[in-house]
Amino acid sequence: MVSCGYRLADIGTDHAYIPISLVGEGRIPSAIAMDVNRGPLLRAEANIREAGYEDKIMTRISDGFLALKEGEADAAVIAGMGGGLTIRILQEGAGVVRTLKECILQPQSEIEKVRAFLLQEGFSFLAEDMVEEDGKYYPVIKTAPPGVCGGQDNSRTCGEKAEWTETELRYGKLLLRGGNPVLRNYLEREIRIRAGIIKELEKSGSGRSAQRIRELKDEMKCAEKGMEYYAVQRDHAGD
Repeated sequence: MVSCGYRLADIGTDHAYIPISLVGEGRIPSAIAMDVNRGPLLRAEANIREAGYEDKIMTRISDGFLALKEGEADAAVIAGMGGGLTIRILQEGAGVVRTLKECILQPQSEIEKVRAFLLQEGFSFLAEDMVEEDGKYYPVIKTAPPGVCGGQDNSRTCGEKAEWTETELRYGKLLLRGGNPVLRNYLEREIRIRAGIIKELEKSGSGRSAQRIRELKDEMKCAEKGMEYYAVQRDHAGD
């Protein structure tokens, strides 16, 4: 999702795999690999040397965007962190974030809160994707900071507030409307797992199971609402 030719700031770089890969592909000219901890940064520096990219990727100790100056990067990646931490990093680095052309976010949790925060703060959603690896699902968001229009935005235009349903906040408006196949697999799995648990709980007949069954049914309804988008798309395809 990182745009070709953009200078990258990788926030929480860990082993610097992302900037090394992007430089190796020729997608980006340079990167600043940043991490709050010295240990991961030492590993990142070793990997950068091994790849031979010392002249293209620099490392920097930084809590979020703290050590990044305005104008040093065009794009930022914040991947592999919890949603709450992702939001905090964007809030505390707001001054620098607003000078970027795009942010690529891959929250590991609370993605609904991240989407709500981005909408509230005036970010534009440029693209969303989801990948699956070893049974785990990873949603990714490409967004432009307030005032920046960096490409085709199917959810809103710059300066225009968009209304998202609860289902779209939970699963991703662009993913749902685009018929993302990985999200569909995820929703089907969520429904199947919860239906199985409900069946077992109903067999137990325990009074304590009633509350849990209600919770599971509510979760199933959310996933089923997501699946309705795919039913509409299938019906339109048959027209």
